[in-house]
Formats: sequence, structure tokens, C-alpha cells
Amino acid sequence: MYTVIKRMEISAAHSLSLSYPSKCENLHGHNWIITVYCRSEELNPDGMVVDFSHIKRIVKDQLDHRNLNEVLPFNPTAENIARWICDQLPTCYKVEVQESEGNTAIYEKD
Repeated sequence: MYTVIKRMEISAAHSLSLSYPSKCENLHGHNWIITVYCRSEELNPDGMVVDFSHIKRIVKDQLDHRNLNEVLPFNPTAENIARWICDQLPTCYKVEVQESEGNTAIYEKD
């Protein structure tokens, strides 16, 4: 089994739609640390699990310096963002989204 891990930092804003009053309902930003895990039993014809630049294109090019409410079709919680990133890459099995020190959400495929 081959595994590749790509860790990136992005800056992005969001506001959350919640069922209770919270300061997170206001637009605010984070310096997110996103770690993407991909694996495959076989390498592609180029000898890779996935090109690191393809992972970067999904994460940085689509989310960095953006208002996530304007680019994602769901409530942009860290949990939902982790799942969305994982669903964008066929070989991805796990994504960690850290929105601040001590606050990390992880999505892992079964």
C-alpha cells in the first residue's frame, strides 16, 4: 500500500449557520491547516498515488483567501470541509482540518 500526505495552510473566512446563538454566526477567518491523506495499492502510470499538485489544486486554488460560504454549497464547518475535500480526490481516505490551535476535525472514509 502506498500513502501520500499533503499538508497545506490556507487563509479563509466563513460564517456558520447554527441552531443556537454563537459568535461563529458572524463572518470570521482562520488560518486553516489542512492535511490530506491519499493511498493506493497500485501507482498510476506516472508512478504516483496522486500528484501533490492535484491535491493543492483542490484545496489551495479553490479555498485559499476566499469566503467559504460563497464557494461551498453547504454550511462550512470544519467537519463538512474535511468531507468535501476527501470526496474530491478518488484516492483520498482521510482529511484533517485544523481551524485553530486545539480545534481539529477529521473525516475518514470507512
